[in-house]
Amino acid sequence: MNLWSNFAALLTPRRLRAQALVLALCLWGICALDFATPGPFDHAGNIKFQDFLPFYISARLLAQGRSHQLFNQQIAFDQMHAILRESGDDRPTRVRLASVYGPQVGLCFVPLSRLSFPTAARLWIALSVILYFACIYLLLRISPRIRDHSAFIWLAAIAYPPLFHFFVRGQLSVLLLTCFTASALALHAKRNFLAGFALGILVFKPQFLVAIPIVLLLAGSWRALSGLILSAAVQLSLTWAIFGTSVMRAYFETLLHMSRWIETAEPGLARIQMHSLRSFWSLLLPWPKVALILYLMTSIVAILLAASAFKKSSNPALRFSALTLAAVLVNPHLFIYDLLVFIPVFLLLADWALQEADPQLQSTFRVLLYLAFVLPLFGPLSQWTHLQLSVPAFAALLWFLWTRFRASNLQPVARTQ
Repeated sequence: MNLWSNFAALLTPRRLRAQALVLALCLWGICALDFATPGPFDHAGNIKFQDFLPFYISARLLAQGRSHQLFNQQIAFDQMHAILRESGDDRPTRVRLASVYGPQVGLCFVPLSRLSFPTAARLWIALSVILYFACIYLLLRISPRIRDHSAFIWLAAIAYPPLFHFFVRGQLSVLLLTCFTASALALHAKRNFLAGFALGILVFKPQFLVAIPIVLLLAGSWRALSGLILSAAVQLSLTWAIFGTSVMRAYFETLLHMSRWIETAEPGLARIQMHSLRSFWSLLLPWPKVALILYLMTSIVAILLAASAFKKSSNPALRFSALTLAAVLVNPHLFIYDLLVFIPVFLLLADWALQEADPQLQSTFRVLLYLAFVLPLFGPLSQWTHLQLSVPAFAALLWFLWTRFRASNLQPVARTQ
């Protein structure tokens, strides 16, 4: 374990500040240069705020009373080119942006459909950035031990690689962060039903709910589980009532063929931008069936570890972190911008580690948090190495959380949770 201590000794506050500053300058300098080109395409030939287009298209179709065409992918492709023509540039592109989100997501963006696409995308990003920093502010309020390091935390938040990817793509991952932040705050306040209710909202991106309900079930967290089920059921029921069976059937059909649509949006590059056990094994092994079996097996292990940790710990920060790590690892389609959900994990675990007297424990978690923060930046290297380094770091963090709970022999939380 001396390796952990030696590595941790290199992570001095001065070095971390310098690295965060350099990383922030590099990422946002690249963003500024890339977006400096006029028109809808950036310097690399990608559509600016590309991932916001499907939300904008869905909103425009809804505003025109064409909900029956929401999941007609040819209509989506035609709409994309119409929007690019409106922006003054209709150059050829291999990208086909499918609508893969529920119709309730498009409904939320209907007010923005009255604006031009560039204006709507910029407004959405501006609101999202405000929400991103608001989540960090709220998390700092329940993390007293790291408040003295708030200047570094704000700098690191700016330098966080998933924020850069979220920004340039115009994604909605900040809504995921909001749900996870609300859940963390509710757990901190011992409002387990509300914590589950906040997580149930994630049904608009259902791959995040593959692991969470199972973890809560195995942990016997009935209040959190009932809140999650109620929240998800209300959202789906209202969506079904508004849009009808035919639209929902088309949506579920799209979900069943998610991998097909992902490849059309990221030709040849989808897997190297993913950071979960599914992408880890599919990149590492050339045999799809073997990779699928290993994904299922390791997902079961991750769920069991998280359920055990969630049940055995009375510390809400640690329970939440174990739950989030399992949700990320088991997620079958998780892109780098979705790693915004780790923001509460970083802050809560850093705050918890500072109260621990064991220097070896502090060193271990300092290194693991550092690796979980930095390694997603190197995801593109997996195109040649076939090894997504971020995923083992996430798994190691969950493993160390579990071993910490086991070693400390904490009493289970009350059954009334």
